[in-house]
Amino acid sequence: MHLIVGLGNPTDKHKNNRHNVGFMVIDHIVDLLKPSPVKKSSFKGELYKKEKLLLLKPQTFMNLSGESVREVASFYKIPAENIIVIHDDLDLPFGVIRFKIGGSSGGHNGLKSIDKYLSNAYKRVRIGIGRPKTKEEVVKYVLSDFTKEEEECLKNIVERAAKASLLLTQESIEKVANRYSSKKSIC
Repeated sequence: MHLIVGLGNPTDKHKNNRHNVGFMVIDHIVDLLKPSPVKKSSFKGELYKKEKLLLLKPQTFMNLSGESVREVASFYKIPAENIIVIHDDLDLPFGVIRFKIGGSSGGHNGLKSIDKYLSNAYKRVRIGIGRPKTKEEVVKYVLSDFTKEEEECLKNIVERAAKASLLLTQESIEKVANRYSSKKSIC
């Protein structure tokens, strides 16, 4: 069994925020696969199941994502190496996708929360959102919506990340990275 987690914040207010690109990828996979919803309040998230695949959008808000991931992983006995976390990454330019296992959270509070409750041995799909000019603007930036120009390419980014995430359940991270990583923006 594999668990693919998209990080984001619930509520319509956050729906199109840069920080919600993980949710956008999960929504795309749900549209493709038409999995069944799983209702269990202790999961603290929107969970979907299709055969041996689980898709999760934690509803705890970003900073507490680990609570939801821990509950689902524990219930279904999913080891960290079978967990894939899709998240926004300030350290990558907009339109760049990279893959990683473990490592630092890079200051990302959703990853810090997951690391706290599980470990950092899960696979990561890092989606570049770019960085604001100053450190003081980071919170406002990640909670802002993509620009009109960015939205034109966002569909391609989400589709590419969704395909790569699904492939990570079948192939090694090296193979997937060779096929889907981008050094430059795909936009």
